[in-house]
Amino acid sequence: MALLRRSQASLLGIDISSTSVKLLELSRSAGRYRVESYAVEPLPPNSVIEKTITDPNLVGEAIGRAWKKSGTKTKLAACAVAGSTVITKIISMPANLSDDEMEAQIQIEADQYIPYALDEISLDFSVLGPSPVDPGRVEVLLAASRSDNVEIRVAALEIGGLQAKVVDVEAFALENSMALLSSQHGPLNQASIVAVMDVGATASALSVMEGSKILYTREQLFGGRQLTDEIQRRYGLSYEEAGLAKRQGGLPDNYEPEVLRPFMESMAQEINRAMQFFYAANQSGAVDHVVLAGGCASITGIDALVQSKIETPTTIANPFAQMTISPKVRAQALTNDAPALMIACGLALRSFD
Repeated sequence: MALLRRSQASLLGIDISSTSVKLLELSRSAGRYRVESYAVEPLPPNSVIEKTITDPNLVGEAIGRAWKKSGTKTKLAACAVAGSTVITKIISMPANLSDDEMEAQIQIEADQYIPYALDEISLDFSVLGPSPVDPGRVEVLLAASRSDNVEIRVAALEIGGLQAKVVDVEAFALENSMALLSSQHGPLNQASIVAVMDVGATASALSVMEGSKILYTREQLFGGRQLTDEIQRRYGLSYEEAGLAKRQGGLPDNYEPEVLRPFMESMAQEINRAMQFFYAANQSGAVDHVVLAGGCASITGIDALVQSKIETPTTIANPFAQMTISPKVRAQALTNDAPALMIACGLALRSFD
């Protein structure tokens, strides 16, 4: 299964994170997108550890449950491997080569760019455009991942009853969603450098973009599981009960000031720290806007708190703000989950390549 493969059919975007499977289906008519179906299905503990699938059967069963819950009939899917498992490189090639000729030359020269044997990797390429220094050449993006990273995701989809048509890279899916978000959101469209902070269950990822292209990425171990663990410890709940209470409410009056607020402060500090690492490592200029994504971005008031800490305009990611929604999709649930659906959205957009 190649990375970056183009699609000619409607696809389900399937994002497999450490704690859940997220499924999203989009359609497009007259240039406007519509959410046809979506579902979020929790994963059994430890079936995915640090974005590595450890039990494809459990993940596949969760994918099947998400598919059934969503009500879709589509069976073709796009999924993604984590950026940390992918080697990317931009190379220059003659502009007059056909795709087949380019592929043949890349296969011959791949060992110059990829430190693995060709029979151990899945490799693909995408032409980015003319070379800025030589009009007779084009810039080509190579992406390679060890085949087992790709194959285990394909296998999990098959166990769930789906067929993988595209295996993308999470960072590229995020770029797709951010391009859509920027086109819909005035301040983002005007910002030249945007930082996306994706705070998931176990880890956070900062991606700094210029013109929707990623300049810098950094991951750190901080996520919503720390809040769940504290709820579990403080109120004597099981992990599942704590997760449910975190999402649905019903916790004692002291929850917000004594548990939630300290977590929000810690989250703001982690985002500020990540931004400082970016500034120390790059000379690209100041970030004009911060977008919060991931499940933790749904916490009420987190955008205002982060903005006050980092002194940079901050908004919550919602790629569906300008989309129409199928009657079978619960609009409020979609809005609540929107920040966590950025990668799934970027994958679903591969339907329209």
